[in-house]
Amino acid sequence: MAASQAILLLQKQLRDLCKNPVDGFSAGLVDETDMFEWSVSIIGPPDTLYDGGFFNAIMSFPKNYPNSPPTVRFTSEMWHPNVYPDGKVCISILHPPGDDPNGYELATERWSPVHTVESIVLSIISMLSSPNDESPANVDAAKQWRENREEFKKKVSRCVRKSQEMM
Repeated sequence: MAASQAILLLQKQLRDLCKNPVDGFSAGLVDETDMFEWSVSIIGPPDTLYDGGFFNAIMSFPKNYPNSPPTVRFTSEMWHPNVYPDGKVCISILHPPGDDPNGYELATERWSPVHTVESIVLSIISMLSSPNDESPANVDAAKQWRENREEFKKKVSRCVRKSQEMM
């Protein structure tokens, strides 16, 4: 039952995004037969280090969506304190609902069923604009962000150029 409700909700969100596209990204199904795997393309936000980049990601939804969050993993190369080396995005709204076992986040900052594909991707775009190096997913990127901003910028520029070549 939960899977069929999730499919209906995801179909509605896909229809809404097709009817009313949002600036900064596009999203669709990886395979028309699977509502639980989405392909997302994010345009690097203007006036950020990621400006001009085209970054692809896969958003994978659990069968009990929206009660549990999806996972988002960049398939494009990404250098960012809040993106694990394997591309997985680490932001509060993608963490399971409830209290944070590590005590870093308030329950209100974590996943809530009110989030949509649109709100998730807009949060990722915001993350690109404002890295959080307090609890990094990529410790090396966070250290470089704090201690050697010029090298960080060079590495991000390489990712942007690489993403443009993949277009």
